[in-house]
Amino acid sequence: MSLSFDIGNTNDSPAVTPLLLTVERAAIMLGLGRTTTYELVMRGQLQSVKIGRRRLVLRDAIQRYVDDLLQAQCESAC
Repeated sequence: MSLSFDIGNTNDSPAVTPLLLTVERAAIMLGLGRTTTYELVMRGQLQSVKIGRRRLVLRDAIQRYVDDLLQAQCESAC
């Protein structure tokens, strides 16, 4: 499953898939609320970095988080 999205395309530049996302964008991609997503970040369940005053989520961390959820559910149900 690919989590890429187009942040805009002009004639001068190709489409770019960002490596870091705002917590708000990550929340949208996960289908969660902003507060819940911030809680996941602060608990370390969703990997992020801080650059200046901004907290950014690694794009690949979103897929890892979902994979971990699926694995945990499979282990408890199996």
